[in-house]
Amino acid sequence: MLRRPVYTSAGYTLTELMLVVGFIGAVAGISVPAVASTIEEIRAAAAARHVAARIADLRIEAVRRSSTVGLRFDLQGADYAFTPFLDTNGNGLRAADVTNGFDVALGRTERLDEHVADTGIGLLPGLPDLNGATGNTDGLRIGASSFLSMSPNGSCTGGTLYIHGRRSQFAVRVLGATGRVRLFRYDTGSRRWITQ
Repeated sequence: MLRRPVYTSAGYTLTELMLVVGFIGAVAGISVPAVASTIEEIRAAAAARHVAARIADLRIEAVRRSSTVGLRFDLQGADYAFTPFLDTNGNGLRAADVTNGFDVALGRTERLDEHVADTGIGLLPGLPDLNGATGNTDGLRIGASSFLSMSPNGSCTGGTLYIHGRRSQFAVRVLGATGRVRLFRYDTGSRRWITQ
């Protein structure tokens, strides 16, 4: 009597394995750039929130101390470093008073990229600012002074700080009379600033 060969379904053919590996590779190839872009945007948002939190903390510190407190921004290469200062002689925060030792530092000098990698203060080239102007990549728009000051009555120097990642752009706008901080994100799809 002739025996028929017995076939089992215990394994996979090489063709089936190659199809599965190819499918997994295609899905990974599509998802990795999307995940990297999302991580970069999360980092830039975290840096913007860090700046907003520093401003809010110093505003509370000014009320608590009944003195003017603020952040001094110093250009270092293509980015800014910032240091918290206290006005001890009652005439506001001034560069001359810092140099002469009257206005004292309340903490160490920081840079954004120390807290969140690949972030900084600046406006990415080609993007408009919150007012629609283009061509200026300086991320510090707080007037002629390098100080963002908070007074004991809760008011603040008005202005905007632009925070960027590699491709993501955020803005921290400080409303002078109230000292409130608003956060914006530039949406490249719609080409406009969106409140966060």
